[in-house]
Amino acid sequence: MRVKFQDLWTLEGTLNRSTYALIGVIGFAIKHNLDRVVASAVFARPWALFNYWIPLNKAIRISALSPGDARFLLTMVVISLPFIWVGIVCTLKRLRDAGLSPGWVIMFFLPFVNLLFFVACCLIPSRIQQQAAAAIPDKSASGGIGTWIPKSKIGSASLAALSTGIVGYAIGYFSMDVLTQYGWGLFVALPFCMGFVAVLLYGFHKPRSLGSSITVSCVTVAVLAALLLALGAEGAICILMAAPLGLPLAMLGGIVAWLIQSRGGSRAPAPAVFSALLLFVPGVMGVEQASHLVPPVYAVRSSIEIEAPPEAVWKQVVAFAQIPEPHELLFRAGIAYPIRAEIVGQGPGAERRCIFSTGAFVEPIQIWDEPRLLKFSVTSNPEPMQEWAPYSRIETPHLHGFLVSQGGQFLLTALPGGRTRLEGTTWYRHTMWPATYWRLWSDHIIHQIHMRVLDHIKANTEQQFVRAALH
Repeated sequence: MRVKFQDLWTLEGTLNRSTYALIGVIGFAIKHNLDRVVASAVFARPWALFNYWIPLNKAIRISALSPGDARFLLTMVVISLPFIWVGIVCTLKRLRDAGLSPGWVIMFFLPFVNLLFFVACCLIPSRIQQQAAAAIPDKSASGGIGTWIPKSKIGSASLAALSTGIVGYAIGYFSMDVLTQYGWGLFVALPFCMGFVAVLLYGFHKPRSLGSSITVSCVTVAVLAALLLALGAEGAICILMAAPLGLPLAMLGGIVAWLIQSRGGSRAPAPAVFSALLLFVPGVMGVEQASHLVPPVYAVRSSIEIEAPPEAVWKQVVAFAQIPEPHELLFRAGIAYPIRAEIVGQGPGAERRCIFSTGAFVEPIQIWDEPRLLKFSVTSNPEPMQEWAPYSRIETPHLHGFLVSQGGQFLLTALPGGRTRLEGTTWYRHTMWPATYWRLWSDHIIHQIHMRVLDHIKANTEQQFVRAALH
């Protein structure tokens, strides 16, 4: 199919998968190099592949950006507009050519998922090819990959889940233990490709139902989780945390594969797309490694009101006694929790040590404004959790340096009636991607840690204040 320049702007017509892939690759190459030149020459900023997804969290809070950041973001958005339009036009034409609903174009706007969607659009055959394939008896199962895929429903499902799960484990081990990397390739590309390949293998000999295909994609991820747990590569806590991200992506991959199979493209692409699991996912991991992604710094703030004046609260803030054993499921499952706080010295330069179940945070005091503000940096972090495995405690790479507290503070505000509002803040970073997803977990965990400390300070302060008032 020959494409004229004006065809890139009009909504009429169709695009076959090879033309769509060619336009996409060339268009991305032009845009990336244009962005890189503008970022470096005009704004003196570096620009790498993953910058297309990282700045999105900043765009949501554009009012909080500095004038320089706002100009940079606005410039990059203006440059993107014609490319976005071409992308929408070409995607709608490709969907029309494949006989799919135009509503799928919404996937074009989902960060990182749009890359997986682009790959899927490059694989789904045209309606003409689907009709031709349906009219020709299939002979691909007589040799090659078809000889070792069982024809029964249970047999093909078992082979698809086990083989893809084993390969997925190997790739996951490569990311975690060789690259020491927990990122887009591991948590997004890998589950999508596992679900994709598993369903293609499952339906290689004959079309399968959408429901059973989705089930196979989920079982594949379950096999991977079981292997990670049984072989001590990961603990149960992190597997459960990753499941809400990995399972939907595996299901999405399975749905895309089912769409390909249900439209006559089931047999021929199977060996090639199985290679995608072996090449595409490590390729994403390699790009991540070369991009040197800079983790953002997040802040978590929690507060409580105490029936005592700031002078009484301050004594408990600086150093507090032993906190009773936790009853929260989060901490009982292995997440590190605070036990007590000690301090050596007084004023700026004093060293506070907050003892956790896994070790101590070392916190040199930066600001000692009694009884209003206690601010400190963090020079040493203990492990964030005790990972659980069926047979022993395991040591995984993410326990060291992947969730790091950089500093914190306690702010005391006097309230009417001799009360105090106590606010605790922690500034931290983590090097796990997608950063926004893992922030949901880390923010929640840090807030629970805050409330364990704040509730303890409140109880001790109020008890001692009442006792002192009675005497």
